[in-house]
Amino acid sequence: MDYLSLKDITASHAEEIHAAIRRVTDSGWYLQGKENERFENDYAEYIGTRFCVGCASGLDALILILRAYMELGIMAPGDEVIVPANTYIATILAITENRLTPVLVEPDPKTLEIDGSLIESRISPRTKAVMTVHLYGRLAYSERMADLCKKHGLKLLEDNAQAHGCRFGDRRTGSLGDAAAHSFYPGKNLGALGDGGAVTTDDKELAETVRTLANYGSQRKYVFKYCGRNSRLDELQAAVLDVKLAHLDSDNERRRRIARIYNKGISNPLVSLPEWLPEEQNVWHIFPVLSPERDRLRDYLASRGIPTLIHYPIPPHRQECYGNHPAMANLSLPITERLACEELSLPISPCMTAEEAAEVIEAVNGFR
Repeated sequence: MDYLSLKDITASHAEEIHAAIRRVTDSGWYLQGKENERFENDYAEYIGTRFCVGCASGLDALILILRAYMELGIMAPGDEVIVPANTYIATILAITENRLTPVLVEPDPKTLEIDGSLIESRISPRTKAVMTVHLYGRLAYSERMADLCKKHGLKLLEDNAQAHGCRFGDRRTGSLGDAAAHSFYPGKNLGALGDGGAVTTDDKELAETVRTLANYGSQRKYVFKYCGRNSRLDELQAAVLDVKLAHLDSDNERRRRIARIYNKGISNPLVSLPEWLPEEQNVWHIFPVLSPERDRLRDYLASRGIPTLIHYPIPPHRQECYGNHPAMANLSLPITERLACEELSLPISPCMTAEEAAEVIEAVNGFR
């Protein structure tokens, strides 16, 4: 059993993917062409936004959103961005890369998403945005959060790197705030055959600024409006992503099937499952469990042939790179720190079978 077999996922759409790659290689056009245009239009329609701008990675998408707001005069160095403390470090890196200040907020231990009840108390005169993260494929947005941003004149940004296809009612994540960043890293629910990312938004000026910044700061060849960067989604990745986009909802439903099997079958007092909300459209990028005996559990499952991962063993504020950062040095976040010691991710993918899920359940329930 694999934790996640990218080979099997690719093989499930192999004929279409091979045809798309052949179409690109035969075209002789490999950057900023028709494949990008097609995917951007299709993905914007899928997410439910007016604009989609492809870029080189999910981290670049986050960086470009914040940089664009700075170029537009909406943010300035030193301004604050509220962000969940237990996110992957890329969310924080995008903030500090732009010389903005991350304000870390603890998660709700039941949902593992940012605790919305704590956000307002962290707003200051320098706060310019709330960046919510749909961690593990679960919705982290609420109407209360949106109302709070409107009340205080803040931008609501989404890190949608792990939640392609997740819904809030009849709307998808990536369309709920002012702008959203998406990662197409191969292991994501919508994964490329390499790195890739995108920004979605309804804001035309923001979309144009992001696209310009991602193209060296240029809107016209050899004319540079900004000191930009090279961050483009190549034609091969765009073509592959467009193929996989057509199967995303069905692939996500296969993930939900495995999650339902886990939720029904796992019963061990040493293992806590994520809060289950039947109406929630969680897309289960990751199936996290918590255990005070996490490391022993991981070793035991490995001995039974069950692969697992940890997301994430060291929280951002404890990373060496932020050891002297004024917003994070000596910061105490007990819930985030406990989750880093207890979280274990069980295998889940659209190619996983019910029989494999039963093997995982048997092993987890046998742990003592």
